Amino acid sequence: MRVELIQRAADVLWDVPDDARKEIIMIIAAVAEAPAPARGVIAAAFGQQCWIEYMSRGTVLEVTDVGCYC
Repeated sequence: MRVELIQRAADVLWDVPDDARKEIIMIIAAVAEAPAPARGVIAAAFGQQCWIEYMSRGTVLEVTDVGCYC
């Protein structure tokens, strides 16, 4: 599945510490391999200190928000 980050999520991704960025990228990779939620349904995935919000648009996984509890 192709992954796209909306601009706000991409901006946050580059503003978090390096270890948080790595965790966010790991979460995105895991979600891209998992079965996608129904088209248009907003879903979230969590790591130890980070999270992402995403939705599926056909063959595209759109990451709408990312965050870190750090």
